[in-house]
Amino acid sequence: MTTAELKERMKRFALRILKMVDSLPRTYSGVAIAKQIVRSGTSPGANYRAACLAKSHKDFVNKLKIVEEELDETIYWIELIIDAELIPERKMRPLYGEAVELLKIIVSSINTSKRNLNNSASSLQ
Repeated sequence: MTTAELKERMKRFALRILKMVDSLPRTYSGVAIAKQIVRSGTSPGANYRAACLAKSHKDFVNKLKIVEEELDETIYWIELIIDAELIPERKMRPLYGEAVELLKIIVSSINTSKRNLNNSASSLQ
């Protein structure tokens, strides 16, 4: 997957989060979770774009770690929405699956970048 494709996929994920939030109940808990997941669910795309502009390999990895944390938090909120039965699980399953898949891609990128960083550091010695 290219950088441009992943940027677009992250944006589509954020848009799906925004649409899902609009279907949450307007209860105290629904509104509280909506505010949290809007932040965590739209953040990965913005932070991935920032990572693509990183000044160094180390900076790139650090920015990807933020993407990882935000995706993991979003997964938590999705699980909470499902467990609290705020939206039926069958409707949340595709969004949950996409969040998990994006997280796997980012973790793989972090691991590859760290390996490359370690290899380039050891080749300088």
